[in-house]
Amino acid sequence: MRVLVKSVHRFEDILLVVLLSSMILLASTQIILRNLFDFGLVWADPLLRIMVLWLGMIGATVASRDNRHIHIDLVSHFFSKTWYLLIQTFVGQFTSWVCLLVAWNGAHWVRLDFVNGLIGILGIPAWMIEVIIPITFALIGIRYFLFSLRWGSLFLRRYKSRSSRSN
Repeated sequence: MRVLVKSVHRFEDILLVVLLSSMILLASTQIILRNLFDFGLVWADPLLRIMVLWLGMIGATVASRDNRHIHIDLVSHFFSKTWYLLIQTFVGQFTSWVCLLVAWNGAHWVRLDFVNGLIGILGIPAWMIEVIIPITFALIGIRYFLFSLRWGSLFLRRYKSRSSRSN
């Protein structure tokens, strides 16, 4: 299992580096061509928009890898570490199910575009551009589900040890 997780992490990292490097190279080329030669690559700007989508979605999965995703922490100062773990368990479950719902609906959307043969930017089938959405949301949902199980387990251990000390 660890080998699979490490492989997924490595694949995400490589994909981020390749996408970002390609974007920098393509955008720089486009700027140079426009400023020095008064023309540009017609397909570059739409491709850059697609790459921004992919980069953002993959970046979100990388951020969720270690629970470093954007979150608002208003309650940690008001609760002990034990009770905060319980709150995190519920937040993790909620996040997980929302992401899995988005992934499910995203997969339905991609399937519809595939079946209908919808063509996106640059003649690329739309489903190939959109497929990143259900994949990344599913991965984030699975990660937060596993986080919530870990947080719930930590809460139970802390709660039980605290209860046994008070008896």
